Amino acid sequence: MWKPNQTGPNTPATPEPARPTSPTAAPTSFESGTPRPSTGAAPTAAAASGEQATIGKSLVVKGEVTGSESLYIDGKVEGSINLPGNRVTVGRNGQVAANILAREVVVLGKVRGNINASDRVDIRSEGSLTGDVAAARISIEDGAYFKGGIDIRKPGDGKANAAPNSSAAHTSEPALAEAKA
Repeated sequence: MWKPNQTGPNTPATPEPARPTSPTAAPTSFESGTPRPSTGAAPTAAAASGEQATIGKSLVVKGEVTGSESLYIDGKVEGSINLPGNRVTVGRNGQVAANILAREVVVLGKVRGNINASDRVDIRSEGSLTGDVAAARISIEDGAYFKGGIDIRKPGDGKANAAPNSSAAHTSEPALAEAKA
């Protein structure tokens, strides 16, 4: 995020890729690569820290992706993504065939694999997810594609970092009984 002590020449030569915002979000602070003051919208954790890696649309990654910063994927990733305290965003061009472990996952492209999020999973209208979800919160917009099971966990639950249990994820009765208890 732009800070008052930064000047124009210190900005990176490659502009940050455009990231979609929700319809209720305020306009972005950056347009055409020129920083300007925010219009009052609270910055996200990734924007506040300025630490976000990008996998461009011509890149293909096969294997395990780990680290301690947020990740924006516009290319192809096969394997596993393990960023437990960070956000993973699969862009419109992104194609992911991997299990994802993160704090928050936003799906605008195509994901095949299980998602385990300690906070939330957001599947946007143009997004597609085939796999099980374990998260404290989930949002699926109209028009999104989702096929799999959902395991809603309490935010402080110790099982938040465990892999989704596929047998419990596909049966609704135990999940309902557990939620009422």
